[in-house]
Amino acid sequence: MRVNVLCFGVLREAIGVSEIVEVPDLTTVADLLVYFQERSREDLQAIWSRIAVAVNREYVPREHVLLDDDEVALLPPVSGGSQRLS
Repeated sequence: MRVNVLCFGVLREAIGVSEIVEVPDLTTVADLLVYFQERSREDLQAIWSRIAVAVNREYVPREHVLLDDDEVALLPPVSGGSQRLS
C-alpha cells in the first residue's frame, strides 16, 4: 500500500516536500509518525508528539487507519506571529 506524505514547516527541511511511502495494510497515522520520527534529525525529536495530521485534507486522530493512495499532511506546531497594529 502506498501513501503520499506532504511535509510542512520544519519538517519540510528534514523530510522533504513530499514522499511516497510503502506501508503495510492497517498502518495507522501513529505508525507513520513513528516511521518518520525514527528517521528524523535529533533536534526535531521533541515536536513529533505535537504534530497535527490531515488525511485527504481532513484532520484525523492518531488511530486513523490509512488506505492505499491516501494523501497525508504532516503539520508541525506553529509559533510566533505578529502583534496587532493599531
